Amino acid sequence: MLMNRVTELANTLPNTLINQFLESLTVLTKERDGLALEAALKQNIAYLLQLFTNTQAHSVQIYRLKEISTLFFSAIADETLGDAEKIPDELCQALLDCYNTGEYVVLNGSDGKKHHLFPMKHEVVYNNAVVVVESDFEHAGLTQAISHLLDIYRNYNGLLNDNERDTLTGLLNRKTFDQKINKIMTTLHNNAMRQDDRAGMSYFIAIFDIDHFKRVNDEFGHLIGDEVLLLFSQMMTKSFRETDPLFRFGGEEFVGIFGCAQDSDINMVLKRFTDKLQSFSFPQVGKVTASVGYTRLTGDSAPSQLVDRADLALYYAKNNGRNRTCSYDELKAEGLLQEDIKEGEIELF
Repeated sequence: MLMNRVTELANTLPNTLINQFLESLTVLTKERDGLALEAALKQNIAYLLQLFTNTQAHSVQIYRLKEISTLFFSAIADETLGDAEKIPDELCQALLDCYNTGEYVVLNGSDGKKHHLFPMKHEVVYNNAVVVVESDFEHAGLTQAISHLLDIYRNYNGLLNDNERDTLTGLLNRKTFDQKINKIMTTLHNNAMRQDDRAGMSYFIAIFDIDHFKRVNDEFGHLIGDEVLLLFSQMMTKSFRETDPLFRFGGEEFVGIFGCAQDSDINMVLKRFTDKLQSFSFPQVGKVTASVGYTRLTGDSAPSQLVDRADLALYYAKNNGRNRTCSYDELKAEGLLQEDIKEGEIELF
């Protein structure tokens, strides 16, 4: 339907517009980064409006449900909208209706604006969202074309998830780590070469290891152990921003890459998570803690070196009481790190 309509319009619309849409569709199926993929989706929808109605959308936005409540945020702009009061009540209710029913919704707002809401549901819960197109169009063919485009997006995104995400937790898997960190490292290197410090952003890699996890498996069984891993990963997803990629490296070891406006912010970010973890009671198991080691990303270091540094800080935390967060850079400055620490020398569980 979608490509047929494009073909029908090829003789009546400027070739430039057709080519722009096809180019944008190509970008959509080439992107692997989640936010960039959604940005390409927005652009495709905007081009569809021009193709079908020769008009432009006032806005195309993607809202993702954050927990099962009336909390939404914009995934594309990475701008947290926070509580429902920041969204008009009528739009908030329409978002919930669209999400819960899985059906297309049209909202004629009291402010005179018309919103077209398209459900964007996936098998992976954290990817569920609602696409909102603010436009006055009334075109059944366009509505259907946008739905088909979302099907293309969902199918492609599903393939990415199957390939790049851990089956149990839904976090990014180990093989995706190199691609993600290399992209950040390239940005850091290019900014350093250009002496570009406009963003003022520092990046850190942190390794999380659940304390005494072997005891959980031994005492409660592997099914309960898997439940702990799943709940732990869900807590990470809710505690950190979507722009901070989270990985399961295997077993009870998790990794996060975090961008901070100031270097000191990383301590607050990690402590907020560990405090939340300590206050949570896992079913049957009770309290679970984690040790964390982290280091600052620098453009002149290889990713493997950065992982090793965060590992050293993690081992120090494990070897000095557990349930603590340690910085490689601070430990190094204080002369507390033994560079020849090996994993086999301490009990990680």
